[in-house]
Amino acid sequence: MMVTPLSLTTDSGDDGSLVLKATGELDLSNVDAFSEAVAEARAAASDLQLRVDLSDVDYLDSGAISVLFAHANAIQVVVNPILMPVLTISGLTEVATVKPASK
Repeated sequence: MMVTPLSLTTDSGDDGSLVLKATGELDLSNVDAFSEAVAEARAAASDLQLRVDLSDVDYLDSGAISVLFAHANAIQVVVNPILMPVLTISGLTEVATVKPASK
């Protein structure tokens, strides 16, 4: 199985939050790395809000959505606008703060 290219970086946001930025595609081949990165960033953020920046992600599968659901109470998600419909249909927008990125 080929691994889909995915880059994950963690940095401080302008507002003092911790930002986990994903670039590429999120699918079965790399969802474990994404899950680990979110868990580690949440632990590092402690009391701070964790922003998961998916503005440079063009595709995510149900596994990636499940990871977001698992952390919904402690994350803010910024997504590529093309992903808003799938996140709305999945119900994630009902349990987490999900905003389209301004491109």
